[in-house]
Amino acid sequence: MELRKSLDLQAGSIMTALTMIWGLQQIFLKMVAADIAPILQLAIRSGCSALLIILLFRHQALSGFFQKALFKAGCKVAVLFSLEFLLVAESLHYTYASHSIVLLYTAPIFVALALHFQLPSERLNRMQWLGIGITFFGLLVAFLWNDQSSSQDIQRVLWGDALALGAGVALGTTTVTVRLSVLSEAPATQTLSYQLIGSFIILSLFALLTGQTLIHFTPLVLTSLTFQIVVVSFASFLVWFWLLKQYVASGLGIFSFLTPIFGVLFSVILLHEHIELNFIVGAVFVFLGIVVMNFFSRRSRT
Repeated sequence: MELRKSLDLQAGSIMTALTMIWGLQQIFLKMVAADIAPILQLAIRSGCSALLIILLFRHQALSGFFQKALFKAGCKVAVLFSLEFLLVAESLHYTYASHSIVLLYTAPIFVALALHFQLPSERLNRMQWLGIGITFFGLLVAFLWNDQSSSQDIQRVLWGDALALGAGVALGTTTVTVRLSVLSEAPATQTLSYQLIGSFIILSLFALLTGQTLIHFTPLVLTSLTFQIVVVSFASFLVWFWLLKQYVASGLGIFSFLTPIFGVLFSVILLHEHIELNFIVGAVFVFLGIVVMNFFSRRSRT
């Protein structure tokens, strides 16, 4: 059995760069939304990324692709993955990119809750329940305690926030579905192929049916599409799975908490978004709850 290394300076530096890249996703989607709808951007990204992955990993990505059990699970995951993208794209029409990023990354909470009732080995301990409680308290603060002077359209922002939280639920459900299905034994490239091909088809149809297919090609739109396809969905995927082969996964997972932090920072710097006090306080509790839950999860299994 190949032993994986503990985190070192190289892994830490690469993971920091990856979380910065992932934190920029919604920023670019929002930045060019006037020239290309977020849903269309995500459809194009999925289709082009699927093509690149299939060309590079043809055997792993397509081996047994239409095998009944794999295909059934793959279709289910593709629908959930598409739902996540759809909700993220729609949320950006109503709320701030910073809100969308933070609420999307509540997914680990929903994963933990689902697996608690599905797998005996994933039962939550008291401290993990405390972490979940802290997270949901943070969500209540973010949603219910509104500084009315900070927004002229609270209801619109709250609807966008609800969509983004729904995306977090969909992301968590996708993770649980993969974990509990035959896809847990399949190559990662194959699972990703189901997700990308399925989301390309579903999101393209949704964009067509809702009239979100217009594109005004500008340098910024081309930059966004190139970034989303080549850097986010392709290059960062390759680097991430290379890291998983080299280093202990739990150590790498710690860095994932940097993604929404970078996302919020970039939204303020690049989009000049104003972040309300209630959302800052709520986000702090959300991050704290997720950190507590994950920290005591690792400790309880060492």
